[in-house]
Amino acid sequence: MCSVNSKTRVFAVIGSPIEHSISPEIHNSSFSELKLNCIYVAYRVERLYLREAIEGFKALGYSGVNVTIPHKIEVIRYLEEISPEARIIGAVNTIVFKNNRATGYNTDATGALLALREARIKVRNSKVIILGYGGAARAIAITLAMRGNIESIAIAGRNVKKAGALAEDIKKLGLPAQSYSITGVENAIKDSNILINSTPVGMSPKTEETLITREKLHSELAVMDIVYTPLETRLLKEAKKAGCRTVDGLGMLIQQAAEAERLWLGVEPDISVMRNAALKALKLS
Repeated sequence: MCSVNSKTRVFAVIGSPIEHSISPEIHNSSFSELKLNCIYVAYRVERLYLREAIEGFKALGYSGVNVTIPHKIEVIRYLEEISPEARIIGAVNTIVFKNNRATGYNTDATGALLALREARIKVRNSKVIILGYGGAARAIAITLAMRGNIESIAIAGRNVKKAGALAEDIKKLGLPAQSYSITGVENAIKDSNILINSTPVGMSPKTEETLITREKLHSELAVMDIVYTPLETRLLKEAKKAGCRTVDGLGMLIQQAAEAERLWLGVEPDISVMRNAALKALKLS
């Protein structure tokens, strides 16, 4: 980490709760590797003070901020500009402060796309199934529809009406989309190339839970889980048994952080340094 002085550029992550965040370890390791006079800190910010927090960051000359639960939607109200992709997604997780203006982006979804490409999963012309219809699912689906050059998206969830609503939004972007119940998605999986779990199912402490088991998978399928605690979820274990290629959730976390640094600083971070820092913070190395 740099020696903090009057020229140090400050970045932060805000949310509530925030104690679990490993973003400071990831970014500070990256800044150190790049020999940048920057520091990254975490702040617990309650909803009542969100507007004041954003104004405070501008007043204090912060360079950038990440936004996590529960502020990703409401924070849009307090920004001067929103990227086209973030506006369609309806959520912001990265803010750039420049010339006393706050601009919002969504790097979560970019992180998912980059994580798939980093794992050498063929995204172009693929048929994708996303499990879930919440904020993460929406971000990933919209980004894939806008920039993934994919063939189609299927949304599967326990609430078919909510899955259908997201599928309709994807259709508005000009991409074929369908919705399924979790119990009715088996035939769609047989005809798909990529399956992404965007739900918290399988997250610690309920590590034995999974929405999809081995018998519904096939060896030509790539399976990604955005959960990273544990690093190998029950879904990924089932996928490996079925002969699938797998992508753990840490890839998306690291890639969205790297994309934030590109926006803030115009740098190209070392992904391996960021991943090692995350593994150390999670006590996995």
